[in-house]
Amino acid sequence: MSYLEWMLRVLKNSVELAGLPQEVYDYLSKPDRVLMVKIPVRMDDGRLVIFEGYRVQHNNALGPYKGGIRYHPEVTLDTDIALALGMTLKNSLAGIPYGGGKGAVKCDPKKMSMRELEQLSRGYARAIAPIIGPEIDIPAPDVNTNPQIMAWMVDEYSKLKGYNVPGVFTAKPPELWGNPVRIYSTGFGTVVAAKAAAERWLGGFEGKVVSVHGFGNVAQYAAYWASKYGAKVVAVSDTSGTVYDPNGLDVELAMKVKNETGKVINYPRGEKISDPDASLYVDADILMPSAIENVITEANANKVKAKLIVEGANGPTTPEAEKILYSRKDFIAAVPDILANAGGVIMSYLEWVENLQWYFWDEEETRNRLASIMEKNFMRAAERWERLRDERKDRLVTMRDAAFVLAVERVYKAMKLRGWL
Repeated sequence: MSYLEWMLRVLKNSVELAGLPQEVYDYLSKPDRVLMVKIPVRMDDGRLVIFEGYRVQHNNALGPYKGGIRYHPEVTLDTDIALALGMTLKNSLAGIPYGGGKGAVKCDPKKMSMRELEQLSRGYARAIAPIIGPEIDIPAPDVNTNPQIMAWMVDEYSKLKGYNVPGVFTAKPPELWGNPVRIYSTGFGTVVAAKAAAERWLGGFEGKVVSVHGFGNVAQYAAYWASKYGAKVVAVSDTSGTVYDPNGLDVELAMKVKNETGKVINYPRGEKISDPDASLYVDADILMPSAIENVITEANANKVKAKLIVEGANGPTTPEAEKILYSRKDFIAAVPDILANAGGVIMSYLEWVENLQWYFWDEEETRNRLASIMEKNFMRAAERWERLRDERKDRLVTMRDAAFVLAVERVYKAMKLRGWL
């Protein structure tokens, strides 16, 4: 099953579970607009290479299109459409005034020089400029893109307009109208969701045992903020292996080791396990899979001991694995990615608000605003899940189901009020 087919299946299930008419699925199963562009770049060796890029605008019933731009050699238009649909639902669930969009360029940025990357980024910004803008479509980074690339793009767009337009791209460097919270917002938001879930179902977050799968940006900051909020982080992992210490890791030291050596296995304390997936199976109250998709599957779900899963990564738990997890008597919930890792896009929204008004909050105030939105979103989803379970005793209803129902309902109500349906 392709990612687009999977997303359409999720959408169809959500529409049916919410009791909405078939026309809601028909409307949301297709994007509003698809732009395909060519981007010519003169490479360092003198060759002219024509790159292929996309911008998909899925639905803007709730506000301007919003979604990241990824650079990857295997991107496809179908995947971009699926990701744009996912952004419509994620932004809807987050309660922010955005629709869904997504962009991509088919390239291998790891094989490109900084000059080539800059030319590619500026070329892409020029190519999609006619259909983006602070009130139309606001791109951001995604896979293999970063604040520097956003800086080039906002500069190129501003040159086309003849004046500075900071609100057209988000997750920019703090020196160029960005916000310092953005660098850690996804990992921080994941912990806010985990803390809210623990307070609701585990009697509190402080002192709870946490394991984090992964140790990239999201996972590092998930571990960091979990530790700051008083949890005991006992395991982290990357491709080099897993570091486990039942007495708790020094997360800041682990981050220093990872960023200086490239491998968390070089952490000087605790037990070293060669299997990068061992962090999924350790004894923990809360597991935060925060690396890549499809790591908890039908094949290994029975080895997961955590009572609560909070997804920092996109799609780390397969539908088959979820059924196995929820069949365990001691398992509470998997807080889904669409809810748990929304800190990034919510922070992008806060940055956009700052840019529109040319007024900036300090780091602590921004973080508090982000946490408040995440907490409210979690409470809405948790309450809806608990109601749905009571109403639909004829079937398994997961927290993911409830999150998607909430997301679809909000888009549906906006489309209905507008007269689109």
